[in-house]
Amino acid sequence: MTEEIRSAEQDAIESAATHAFEGDYRPSSDTAVQPAQVRVEPIQGEFLLRLTDALNTTLDLQTLLHRTAGLVRAVIDYRIFAILLLNERTNDLRMRFQIGHTAETERLRIKMGKGIVGQVAQNREAALINDVLANEHYINVNPAVRSELAVPLIVKNRLIGVIDIQSEQLGYFKPEHLHLLTLTASRIAQSIENARLYTRVARQAQTLSVMNEISRELTSILDLDPLLERIGQLIRRLIDYHMFTIWLLNERDQVLESQYGVRFGERYVPEERIPLDRGLVHVALTERRAVLVGDVRKDPRYHLVNLETRSEMAVPLIYKGKVIGVLDIEHTRPYYFNEDHERAVTTLAAQIAISIENARLYQRIAHQEQRLEHDLAMAREVQLRLLPPSRPKHIHAEFAAKFLAARTIGGDLYDFLPFDENCTGIVLGDVSGKAAAAALFAAVVSGIIRSLASGLLSPSAMLQALNDSLQERRLDSQYVAMVYAVWNDSNQTLQIANAGATQPIFCRGGEVETVRAEGFPLGMFPAAKYEEFSLATRPGDSIIFFSDGIVDAQNSSDEMFGDEMLVKVVRENQHKSADEMATTILEEVTKFQGDVDRFDDETVVVLKVLAPPDPAAT
Repeated sequence: MTEEIRSAEQDAIESAATHAFEGDYRPSSDTAVQPAQVRVEPIQGEFLLRLTDALNTTLDLQTLLHRTAGLVRAVIDYRIFAILLLNERTNDLRMRFQIGHTAETERLRIKMGKGIVGQVAQNREAALINDVLANEHYINVNPAVRSELAVPLIVKNRLIGVIDIQSEQLGYFKPEHLHLLTLTASRIAQSIENARLYTRVARQAQTLSVMNEISRELTSILDLDPLLERIGQLIRRLIDYHMFTIWLLNERDQVLESQYGVRFGERYVPEERIPLDRGLVHVALTERRAVLVGDVRKDPRYHLVNLETRSEMAVPLIYKGKVIGVLDIEHTRPYYFNEDHERAVTTLAAQIAISIENARLYQRIAHQEQRLEHDLAMAREVQLRLLPPSRPKHIHAEFAAKFLAARTIGGDLYDFLPFDENCTGIVLGDVSGKAAAAALFAAVVSGIIRSLASGLLSPSAMLQALNDSLQERRLDSQYVAMVYAVWNDSNQTLQIANAGATQPIFCRGGEVETVRAEGFPLGMFPAAKYEEFSLATRPGDSIIFFSDGIVDAQNSSDEMFGDEMLVKVVRENQHKSADEMATTILEEVTKFQGDVDRFDDETVVVLKVLAPPDPAAT
């Protein structure tokens, strides 16, 4: 017997895998059929109609097997009954429904050609055995059995199983019983096959629906830890596993590291790092294919992590042809996983790999953005420290400066250079580039200006000296546009030179004009020369210096603030103080932009000429 039938444990092992997808169709204890007397019911058309109606009104396999048992018992009063179905992968027969058998017998797997049932299956011919002990093929697993009736279940010339009825009495079954079962077997077989097909199709549809839902959901999670946790939860909707681990490849150390794990429903991440030459996950990774092992205790490749594990499935995660990790699924029941599980997880693994790589990329970008934000904050601090802490004070002039930073650093700078009690230098510049590079270049330019200011150079000489200094340093094609002016409070004159910056506005008595000083930006060309203009002012005059961020500001319609609108604002607010005028200009620009982000720094410097103080007031 041990040669003909595989062990009870082995049957339990693979039986579990089939039950996982087909369901367990054993009746509960309260449905067991009680012993009854033998009776033979004549075959009548009414019975066949009742049989057809009962079999054709359900596609649920469990219900169908119960009905089949009841219908057969209506004409053959049995005590021991079983429906065995063929596992085409292993080519053996397994009980999918039974009444009266022991648990040990139920777990047996019968090979084709072995025993009475195996002979019936192999020969595809029914058998009526009046004395099983006299039959050379009989396998004695129940000493009480004396007679047996077995009929093959065939659909379209394909064997799907066997109906087997046993009795504790010699010669219990009659030719009428054999004729009846043979007559009805094809109808029963077709109904079972229809139910199995329906179950498979329904299960596949459900699996596809779940997989589609999983794919949609995974693409929306960009944080790696929540993503891995959700993967574990979603896969459990397809497979009721006991242990689940996501291993990701550490290419530098050439090991697999556990990133997420579940053990009997509780979060569990083993601290172990698996070398690439160990365990079933190693096989899945190196061979780039799913590995399904029915009993890990019999597989030398298994690396012990969980003592309870009996069956295991490892599926590689492949992204753009490169293995990035392995999904490892385990169960305490031997042979729990089957080909349907393997297909479902393998299909999902491709989407999971993409989602994991997307989350990793998001992590890297987020980290880079954090570093960039830190660098920008430092650069912004540098830029703000370059701005003068106070404004110069003169008898005949007042000064104001306003600055609004862009979302990314634009490189504006302004400064006041106090030469003596009568003279002040005014600097407004815009360095090339953005972010930290612009801030650092602005710091260099500001330092050079401060070093040159001690010589009280004229505006044109200052710009020329600054250009020469930048040429000497050759700072990788960086340059700075700048307007430089010197206010002389003793005679109320302003000397101006321009190196590619926006031209200042001069306002007197409602008339507004630009100061057309021009020149090349500093640092672009060697030996550049710069024109110098002198303005004689009188009380009430205003000179407005501004960066290109003012006139280039855009709204949601991509319209620019422009020179005309700036002139209009200056004209309408010429009566205000320098501070009020600078504030108003920036307020109008901000109002014009609306919700649009500021893409460049916006800087305004206003010089307002004052009337001399009344001596009588002192």
